[in-house]
Amino acid sequence: MNDMLKTTPTFTPEEARSLLETHFGIRGSLSPLESERDQNFKVKSEAGETFILKIVNASEPVIESDFQTALLDHLGHAAPSLPVPHLVPALGGGFLAEAHGAGGLVHRLRLVRWVEGTPLAETERSEAVLRDLGRVLGEFARATRGFMHAGSLRDIDWHLAHADRSRTRLSHVADEKDRAILERFLDRFEGGVKDRLLAQRAGILHNDANDWNVLVSADGKGVSGLIDFGDALHGPLIADIAIAAAYAGLDHPAPVDTAAAILAGYHAAFPVEEEEIELIYDLIAMRLVTSVTISASRRLASAGNPYLSVSERGAWDYLRKLDRMNPLFFTAILRKACGLEAVKGASAVRDWIEANRRALKPLLERPAAFYPAALVPYGDPAHPMTVASAAEEPDRAQAIWEEACRETGAALGIGPFGEKRTVYQGEMFVSRFRAETRRVRHLGLDLFMAAGTPLYTPVAATVRSVEIEHDPLGYGCLISLLHEPEGAPAFVTLWGHMAHEAMDRLKPGQRLEAGALVGHMGAPKENGGWAPHLHLQVSADTRLSATAILGVGEEAYMDVWAELFPDASTFAGVAPEFYRSEGMSREEIVARRRELLLPNLSISYDRPIKFVRGEGVWLIDDRGRAYLDCFNNVCHVGHAHPRVVEALARQAAILNTNTRYLHDNIVRYAERLTATLPKELTVAGFVNSGSEANTVALRLMRARTGSEQAVVLDWAYHGTTQELIDISAYKFNRKGGKGRKPHVHVAPVPDSYRAPSDWPVEEHGRRYAESVAAIIEDLRGRGEKPGFFIAESIPSVAGQVFLPEGYLQEVYRMIREAGGVCIADEVQVGFGRVGSHWWAFETQGVVPDIVTMGKPIGNGHPMAAVVTTREISEAFDNGMEFFNTFGGNPVSSAVGLAVLDVIEDGDLRANALEIGNYLMAAFRRMQDRFEVIGDVRGMGLFLGIELVTDRKTKTPATEIARAVSNGARERGILMGTEGPHDNVLKMRPAMIFTRANADLLIEVLEDTFAAVLA
Repeated sequence: MNDMLKTTPTFTPEEARSLLETHFGIRGSLSPLESERDQNFKVKSEAGETFILKIVNASEPVIESDFQTALLDHLGHAAPSLPVPHLVPALGGGFLAEAHGAGGLVHRLRLVRWVEGTPLAETERSEAVLRDLGRVLGEFARATRGFMHAGSLRDIDWHLAHADRSRTRLSHVADEKDRAILERFLDRFEGGVKDRLLAQRAGILHNDANDWNVLVSADGKGVSGLIDFGDALHGPLIADIAIAAAYAGLDHPAPVDTAAAILAGYHAAFPVEEEEIELIYDLIAMRLVTSVTISASRRLASAGNPYLSVSERGAWDYLRKLDRMNPLFFTAILRKACGLEAVKGASAVRDWIEANRRALKPLLERPAAFYPAALVPYGDPAHPMTVASAAEEPDRAQAIWEEACRETGAALGIGPFGEKRTVYQGEMFVSRFRAETRRVRHLGLDLFMAAGTPLYTPVAATVRSVEIEHDPLGYGCLISLLHEPEGAPAFVTLWGHMAHEAMDRLKPGQRLEAGALVGHMGAPKENGGWAPHLHLQVSADTRLSATAILGVGEEAYMDVWAELFPDASTFAGVAPEFYRSEGMSREEIVARRRELLLPNLSISYDRPIKFVRGEGVWLIDDRGRAYLDCFNNVCHVGHAHPRVVEALARQAAILNTNTRYLHDNIVRYAERLTATLPKELTVAGFVNSGSEANTVALRLMRARTGSEQAVVLDWAYHGTTQELIDISAYKFNRKGGKGRKPHVHVAPVPDSYRAPSDWPVEEHGRRYAESVAAIIEDLRGRGEKPGFFIAESIPSVAGQVFLPEGYLQEVYRMIREAGGVCIADEVQVGFGRVGSHWWAFETQGVVPDIVTMGKPIGNGHPMAAVVTTREISEAFDNGMEFFNTFGGNPVSSAVGLAVLDVIEDGDLRANALEIGNYLMAAFRRMQDRFEVIGDVRGMGLFLGIELVTDRKTKTPATEIARAVSNGARERGILMGTEGPHDNVLKMRPAMIFTRANADLLIEVLEDTFAAVLA
């Protein structure tokens, strides 16, 4: 330092004026400017132009002067619009001249044009200006690509690659705490940052874009000048951003914002690399460390030079702020400013959770969406469900919550992600990134239930940590799990406010399989003093420790926090519909239906439900509640099955047309469909609904027999057209019906449960068949013959009635002998629902002449089919064209093929048989407990429970069935009631129904029976 002072130029303004005129031919007035080691004068020429005359320190090597001159010359040609000083040629040629100073020292002279502007240090450092500063530095980096000069290879302490030299100056820092801060940053730098820095892209750096070397335009909108290239050198490019950010952040209320703005501008002009961004926090710190240690070491020698100490106070303040910041969060804000993810892989974590939500295990004992839920808004103390007083009165808050649950019917409280909360008042919630700002945005998901509620991991995990936060209003027991799913970045989940029992049960490194117990919701005395709840949070950055994960964040950085800590709702199983309701209200829809739709269109349940989404075995309503669907057999392989949806969308995007044109799909589907049937049934026709299929079946029948005489079962239902209503006793014998037509002959439903008690069980089939024999005999006596016999292979509307053994064999034999054909209506019971066979008629050991199918055939897509024998199809080919505009179209056929694929690939028939048997066994156990259960019956996933009048209360079976159906609905299970007395609980769940689904159905049914019969 002393050597440099000895060689500092000491020319008077008069001497400098003489040098200016002698070497540059310019006359004017000069005024001195502050400088650390050189001598600078502002020149106002007689011609009205402004320049800066630099008299270089005699100790500066010639090569360095040459480098600065060459650099400015290069910029003048490569980037003439860049706002940097432009060289003025010397009279002797070139841009440099020489002058002899005191003691015979030789000083070099350089004249550049004045750059107008206000120093950044004297402005508000607006975001626009800082972005423009970044742009200027980026354009500087772009302009100097390929430029090299031996003088740029300088070894100075201000080179960030040498920032670790600051350790030799630590003894000059008197305050022990301040020295400890510097040591922490030096340890980080030496512990890996330096090696990473030296591996980055390198080029020419300005190396001193401090807030006095950056000039702002008169309108305050941009940078008008980047001056003083005295420290320029060759080094890692990212250093220029860090240095500029270090000075721009001095005394700024949000220094990270200044760094983000500079980086964003630089990145737009000259894209940075992700590894470079990771270094900026430490490089800012090390520039400040270098500055304060150099100032400390030079304080005595430079007491009269304010340039050296001008930024020292601000640098210390910034260093203390940086020391309190988490570098990962600082970097995340910078990454986001460049349009990158806050942490690499954040979107992949969110996307993986979303894509795999169906496969996630329930976090609670049941899926979270299954529970009737209510919002618990900490941000609204006036809301009836709030627990904002938890901090002062956790026990009272829990009582308020429980009372609200009773009033609203809620079983789960949800505190949403992103909610602005006013309850965070402690010192811990003051922002470390923005002065006078609090962290108020909730970054986790709160789930409120009773203390002791068990909680399970939806995804396999490894325990990272289990610890106790003893601070009031802290987390209490805090658990961190690491998840490493195949095909996705790893992520962490945080489980706060847990019961302390987990401390003895979970150990770091312990493996938890999906669905394993994590712990229990803690009581106020152990959860930090809150009402019992879980704070669940997902972290896409696995480097963060449990206590480093922010549970609450600044509003200004919510775009960053939302990527670092994606909303845990999907992970927890909370349906998105819980947070938003779209479209008309339920009441509005009911009113509009009455106004616009046919008045006899019915609505299920005493309290109608508005469903907005289906997923697998679940239907989700407009309030985000998920109902286990045990009733809607249309979605045979589950609502919105991905393979079926994909097949539909793929073909719809290519072609859909009618069957008058050739297409592979209809032929392929007919081949696949008929392959599931007995060999006699080989010819298919495609339509759009079960009603159409049955109508076509009657046309086939007429072509074969020429007879209209119909033999049907009582309480049967076959479709909506008039001719089908005419053969559906369920319709023509009820209110609004016209009674039986003369050509329709009704046989009793062969119901073994209601068979005469004196009939031996093994004779039920034959005895019931005798009624059909009587009909045939009556027709013969009138000179008629039966045209057909039609029956559901398992009568459904009649009450899930399973035909007695041998019944169809006997009836089919008699009908055929009399000249009729036999039609099996498999619209509800086909496609493997019975489990043991593809088709329910197969359980009777018969082969129909015609089979009709619908509902499950397209998993919700409107399609149906009729399949018959070759002989009947040839009789039907009488010259009249058979055509259906949409039947068998390429899209419908693709859907049908996908449904068959799903059934076969998933072995869903076997699943139906296994789960059906499991449910039947459970229903029989229920029958032993509840006397109102008269009969249980089922095959595969086609099930019924027939109820009888309560002997104690005399409550009719119909009322009990309705109460059980509505009670199950209130508890989240959908089922129906059927039968002549509407006393049979009807269940037809999707073929993908699991053991867990079955257990939930059993539990709810038992609870509902107990409540209804209490």
